[in-house]
Amino acid sequence: MFQPVISGSGVFTPDQTITNAELVAAFNAYADKVNAQNARAIEAGEVAPIGHSSEEFIVSASGIYQRYVMDKTGVLDPDVMHPTLRERTDDEPGIMTEMGADACKKALAKAGRTADEVDLIICAASNHERAYPAIAIEIQEALGAGGFAFDMNVACSSATFGIQAAADMIRSGSVKRALVVNPEICSAHLEWRDRDCHFIFGDVATATLIERKEDAKGDHFEILSTRCLTQFSNNIRNNNGFLRRTREETDNLPDRRDMQFMQNGRKVFKEVLPIVSKHILGHIDDIGVAPDDLKRLWLHQANKTMNDFIGKKVLGRVPEEAEQPNILQDYANTSSAGSIIAFSKYSDDLKSGDTGVICSFGAGYSVGSVIVRKA
Repeated sequence: MFQPVISGSGVFTPDQTITNAELVAAFNAYADKVNAQNARAIEAGEVAPIGHSSEEFIVSASGIYQRYVMDKTGVLDPDVMHPTLRERTDDEPGIMTEMGADACKKALAKAGRTADEVDLIICAASNHERAYPAIAIEIQEALGAGGFAFDMNVACSSATFGIQAAADMIRSGSVKRALVVNPEICSAHLEWRDRDCHFIFGDVATATLIERKEDAKGDHFEILSTRCLTQFSNNIRNNNGFLRRTREETDNLPDRRDMQFMQNGRKVFKEVLPIVSKHILGHIDDIGVAPDDLKRLWLHQANKTMNDFIGKKVLGRVPEEAEQPNILQDYANTSSAGSIIAFSKYSDDLKSGDTGVICSFGAGYSVGSVIVRKA
């Protein structure tokens, strides 16, 4: 048996941002347009008017101030209200490959490794741009990696589930070095015309390099234990299953609200938080780690109130800002990549022996936790 470690991580950040002010202006223009078109039906009580959004509402509901996206032009056009992503030919790398390969190269550089030393790539993300061939295999080709690759989807828990799968294979000796990559184009499956959720998501890609402890060249984190849990629920759902790229494609699809991201936020809040808190506390207890031993919680970046609740339940007190870093104010919810962004940006300062938990949770319901210790 080999000891798996995280020896590198990387983040690809798009160069376009949408501030809350920009988003609110676009949404309210869309609402005014639709309300004007339905004025008679609204006056007759047959149709409910679309209410305005506001910057104050978004911050209060989520803690988000901006988000990075692959295309802001379509999102901010009241006549479009979704990203307009260029259609790729079969001879071109996909958009997820471009994003993911960038994050992988950064993770490899941090670990002092090259792509030809990798023998497993798992592309773990909440939405994939196609069914097959696997995005992971395309990333493998783009990087020049060896071995094998496959895709995985466990919604917002995809990254931690991917880390468990890779760590298990390294532990058993079936692979020596693995990249878990999470290219999340959340903007493409968000319903930007829904006031209750139009502010939630952003785009990003993250990557984590996992290898045997004896092979690690520099600073690294030992993976002490991994644990995953699933429990079926319809409270977070997307029936589309693939990305909409162009307005023409959207126009040719039926106008069904369930074809994009949907959630019952109140039920999710009420049901998921106890599951996650219990999961983390049970996981650390089973391996002999006390809450007071945890120096950092890198939690799924969905909602600040949710993270504050979980942090308080796990630590038994209100976490200090450094103990539970948030990145969603800048990145918004980036699905499975959120906890990895937090880990990548807020882990270098930890000292040898410091212990922390990477945890993601979401649709399914699903929860994945990875307990790590700075070597």
